[in-house]
Amino acid sequence: MSWVKSGSIAVALCALALPGMAAAGIVVASSGPSARQYPVGKKIDDGAAITLQTGDSVTVLDQRGTRVLRGPGTMALGKGASPATSSVFAALTRQRSTARVRTGAVRNGPGSGPVRSPNLWYVDLAASGPVCVVDPANIRLWRADAAAKANYGLSGDGAGKGTVSFAAGDMVAPWDAARAPVRDGASYAITDAAGKPVAQVRFVVLSALPATSEAAAAALIEKGCQTQLDLLAASLTAAG
Repeated sequence: MSWVKSGSIAVALCALALPGMAAAGIVVASSGPSARQYPVGKKIDDGAAITLQTGDSVTVLDQRGTRVLRGPGTMALGKGASPATSSVFAALTRQRSTARVRTGAVRNGPGSGPVRSPNLWYVDLAASGPVCVVDPANIRLWRADAAAKANYGLSGDGAGKGTVSFAAGDMVAPWDAARAPVRDGASYAITDAAGKPVAQVRFVVLSALPATSEAAAAALIEKGCQTQLDLLAASLTAAG
């Protein structure tokens, strides 16, 4: 698995506190000769010219969603938020109760691509690595295949052992917060009923709920939460 390494990326914290403030786009993926000029985490102002060479590919996320820019050529980002992507971002980042969820998976389109999680803060059972959360007392596990019932074990560093149970048809189940408490920096191994490792996650608690997609991307990049960054970009690409 390739993760975005944490680094000295300047996150626009004011965007978290001022939802109405205009925010620049942010690079969420780049490759090719100009990758150093447009690294992941770089902010690009609305209307700024982006000059790419042959073989370049830069994915920019902003209020209109995500766009893949390919060289050669000079391009500029437009202005104005898209109502479609704004509503998708609001739904994707909404804090929900710990009630079980039997539906809510998102597909890329009819017969195209895998099922995606419907919420940015769910812990994906299929992915290991850092997981960014806003409310550590309200953590839920998500699985793409809900056909059968399943039980999972939670084993943390210096913490007790917990369990999570999915009934047949359940895609989401609450984390066992009583026996496996979540705090910033806590690591947990998730195992199946036979004790086989499924995922290894490390929790990162964000100080506030990001108010914009750009702020969310910046926070996820800074903390190394690559799986959630990919989900954010894919969800807004589909909405755009």
